[in-house]
Amino acid sequence: MYIISIINALFKKYHKRLNEDSLMHTPEFVIKPRSHTVWEKQCVRLHCTISGWPEPRVVWYKNNVSIDPMAKPGKYKVESSYSVHSLEINKCDFDDTAQYRVSAMNSKGETSAFASVVVKSHVYHCVASPLLFITTHIVEKFGVSFGREGETLSFGCSVIIYPSLQRFQPEIEWYRDNKLLVQSKWVQMHWSGDRATLTLSHLNKEDEGLYTLRVITKSGFETHSAYVFVRDADAEVAGAPGAPLDVQSLDANKDYVIVTWKQPAVDGGSPILGYFVDRCEVGMTHWFQCNDTPVKFARFPVTGLVEGRSYVFRVRAVNKVGMSHPSRVSEPVAAMDPADRTRKGTTRTTKQIHKNKTKTKQAVKYTGVVPGRPRDLSVIEATKNYVVLSWKPPGDKGHEGVMYYVEKCVSGTDSWQRVNTEIPVKSPRFALFDLAEGKSYRFRVRCCNSAGVGEPSEPTEATTVGDKLDIPSAPGRVVPTRNTDTSVVVSWEASRAAKELVGYYIESSIAGRNTWEPCNNKPVKGTRFICHGLTTEESYVFRVRAVNAAGISDFSQESEAIKVKAAIASPTPPYGITVLECVRDSMVLAWKQPTFIGGADITGYFIDYREVIGGVPGKWHEANIKSVSERAYRVSELKENMLYQFQVRAANMAGVGIPSLPSETFKCEEWTIAVPGPPHDLQVQEVRKDSLVLLWKAPVYQGRDPVNGYYIDIKEAEADFEMWRGVNEKATNKTFMKVCIHDLKEGESYVFRVRAQNKAGVGKASDPTEPVEAVTKPGTAEIVVNVDDDGVISLNFECSNLTADSKFVWSKNYKEMTEPERMTLETKGSKSKAIFKTPSEEDLGIYSCFVTHTDGASASYTLSEETLKELLKISHDHKFPIIPLKTELAVELLEKGRVRFWLQAEKISANGKIEYVFNDNVIHQGEMNFDKNTGVIEMFMESLGKEDEGTFTFQLQDGKATNQSSLVLIGDVFKQLQKESEFQKKEWIRKQGPHFVEYLGYEVTPECCVRLKCKVANMKKDSVALWYKDGREIKVNEKLDFSEGVLTLEITQISKKDAGIYEVVLKDDRGKDTSTLNLTDQGNTAEKGFKSTITIIKLTPYTNVH
Repeated sequence: MYIISIINALFKKYHKRLNEDSLMHTPEFVIKPRSHTVWEKQCVRLHCTISGWPEPRVVWYKNNVSIDPMAKPGKYKVESSYSVHSLEINKCDFDDTAQYRVSAMNSKGETSAFASVVVKSHVYHCVASPLLFITTHIVEKFGVSFGREGETLSFGCSVIIYPSLQRFQPEIEWYRDNKLLVQSKWVQMHWSGDRATLTLSHLNKEDEGLYTLRVITKSGFETHSAYVFVRDADAEVAGAPGAPLDVQSLDANKDYVIVTWKQPAVDGGSPILGYFVDRCEVGMTHWFQCNDTPVKFARFPVTGLVEGRSYVFRVRAVNKVGMSHPSRVSEPVAAMDPADRTRKGTTRTTKQIHKNKTKTKQAVKYTGVVPGRPRDLSVIEATKNYVVLSWKPPGDKGHEGVMYYVEKCVSGTDSWQRVNTEIPVKSPRFALFDLAEGKSYRFRVRCCNSAGVGEPSEPTEATTVGDKLDIPSAPGRVVPTRNTDTSVVVSWEASRAAKELVGYYIESSIAGRNTWEPCNNKPVKGTRFICHGLTTEESYVFRVRAVNAAGISDFSQESEAIKVKAAIASPTPPYGITVLECVRDSMVLAWKQPTFIGGADITGYFIDYREVIGGVPGKWHEANIKSVSERAYRVSELKENMLYQFQVRAANMAGVGIPSLPSETFKCEEWTIAVPGPPHDLQVQEVRKDSLVLLWKAPVYQGRDPVNGYYIDIKEAEADFEMWRGVNEKATNKTFMKVCIHDLKEGESYVFRVRAQNKAGVGKASDPTEPVEAVTKPGTAEIVVNVDDDGVISLNFECSNLTADSKFVWSKNYKEMTEPERMTLETKGSKSKAIFKTPSEEDLGIYSCFVTHTDGASASYTLSEETLKELLKISHDHKFPIIPLKTELAVELLEKGRVRFWLQAEKISANGKIEYVFNDNVIHQGEMNFDKNTGVIEMFMESLGKEDEGTFTFQLQDGKATNQSSLVLIGDVFKQLQKESEFQKKEWIRKQGPHFVEYLGYEVTPECCVRLKCKVANMKKDSVALWYKDGREIKVNEKLDFSEGVLTLEITQISKKDAGIYEVVLKDDRGKDTSTLNLTDQGNTAEKGFKSTITIIKLTPYTNVH
């Protein structure tokens, strides 16, 4: 029994160890699935062996979309038995060519393996086989383009062909305004194998129009169109008109041709006076002007051509400022009979040769016969500059070498005048110039040959010289409507009773500026046109003119102003429907926002669901009657273990959009997995070339334990699934993260996903974001912190590409601040600011601003404790600014004993004010100076009395800035300053008259004499110097004379009797000064070294004093 109990204990201990977490591990592939290449209609089976504890959940994916066998019954078969898992695909076709992934996941993690399946067709080797259905897709499409005359413009599209066949080239056609283009010196077309390109060399306004690419295969065709605008080149002379366009040669004959053109849209600011037509013979370089005076009619007959030669033409416009650039040259035209032009280049048959021989015989037969009358003479065109006649040759075809004379006469007379008197014309067309405008004429024609001149034709009816074609009337009401952010659709009422209308020109101007710019440089024939290249959010007005050969009409009335912004439409379908949580009778769905929201904010979403029974979908049912604003919704009242599909529709103010594609088929069964579900609603903000901010929402399904962190993964957008790599090694507990990866390749696109974790492990990854290009877009702005003059701290963000619907959304720690208690949000135009009310540590955090309805304009600013301290210091300095001082208040004594109090400010404006304060009382007396250039401030006092003991203060104010400096003068400090002041005052008074510079002293000379001397100054003629000893004047016989301002008294053989007090007195009418020397002790000392007999008492003058 004892042994059995031991065995049971060991057995329990063994099972306990088996259940420990240390034995749990992530799934591992023992055998991975391998790739297969199969023929159509064959079956393929992918299988693998997976280990892991707890037992992993296995899901098969096709191109990263999970495979639901119930969605296509019989197509897929999924089996799992004893760690062996397989996917069988029946009756493979082209659509089964894909990358397949098998994912194994348990509470410890997830792992995947990949295999490719390629399905080959038996007809792939035969490109021309009618059994092969080829599809094409046009991608990377060219958009609306703008060019300028003389430039070269290239554009094109990439073409994806499926299936991909070697050496297969679809038929590529290019059209302009629905006319097929052919290769020429102006147009070059190129196919590189996957891209069709069109190049327009040396642009002219004739190249403007709607360009269409058509890709044609035997299975059908696909097209793409966009407009190309060509602006005028800069004129050689400012204010000259634009060049005419679309020059053509019509009705060419032996010596005559009609040249037509279209008027330019730009007249340079002055009316066009007319046009000059130039011709040039093919092969030559010299241009010859055909008309001496400008013609206003956009049609002109050119005569005098040499039969058999070819010509090209061009036209120039002129106004009062100057001449335009010449137009693009016309196509060459030969001066010959139209019948000969038709026959030229054709192969003649034997019958035609016989016929020509017959004509030659007939010509010989009619040699010497005068020709008959011309037939059907008429006036085909009449303007005020010319009249054009047309007729047919005589009925008898046998007349060879027939030419014509034209005659005219004024109506009401019978006086005929020959017009071409010198040379007859060869063509049955003739243009008459120099006719009197307003007069009526009749015309007739005669034939002539070598035999003579025939009878005249029947005369025409009377024709009045003048323009028969009227200029069109102004178009009617112009109505603009919104189209895109940079274009407006303009429609108008057609000109009434307009004849031979060429088209319309449209002009635009920013509302209120009256500065008009052409929207098209080539006339459009319809009454609707899309004007591109406008500025978003700017208001424009439009006007229209009509054009025909006679000229350009007056402008229509201006349209109403319209702001340029995208037209509102219902949103496109949402996409990416996923399940965030599932219980027995409900599911939480999530989806992604439509790629196009229709130009207005999405107001909500509507969700539909349907049951799928036996692979057959049922009817759709509404899940919500009232729209939901979030992109997540719980669909309730579902049936447990039933299969469902879902669809979502988005709504805005324009209406409810079309529904999304049906989702995958989801089974309504309660999730029991321990790890969390996927995070959702991933958003990317603040995209820069080396960083971005990723936001997400927490999983709806938490698992067995609460979520305690998140991991972010990244990979290149085009990289394979196994290229996912982690961004953060340690889980973050926030629902946002700034991703700073310095090895990002600028311009490369990346996708991101997020995984949540709890105690049980890491859960399923979220759906990846849309590809994000690592680039800092031009014009990207950052949040700027500012402290204004009042010390108010604010965060400022500016966006240059706002739309009418854009809004600034401020967040703290990426949670929107709708009504912040500690901040005030202000937005004016393109600028927004978040103002701190009372900044403190409560305001620390990350502040971000996102602008809606833009291309992702956003930025953030981190307010740290250190930054806040620095900002508060700056704020205090701005609230209470201080005038900086170079020196503090100081005192110094001047002559006369005056006292100077002064300081110097480092910077003070001319508006600065100073107050002088003594013991808290403002001083208004005394001399006060303020030098605003140097900042020196000073105050002067004549003297210091007992009442002046105390504290002196200078108070400065310059606007809001203030400062003060004080000086305390009390006690010994004050008494010493007062004493020095009094002394300086006395000294100054003393020095106003004769005075001592050096007081009386003595020296012993080398001759052993004692010399008393002093130095004096400010002496004049009347000044006297008196010497005294012991109060008795020392008499000298010599006159006082000072050569160097020094007085001396020499005592030779000094003895005790010479001891005493010596005094010198200087005086005149200005005052006196006294200096005394006590020689009592000095005399005794001197006696020891010198003899005691006084031999000479002499006053030695050193300076002359005047």
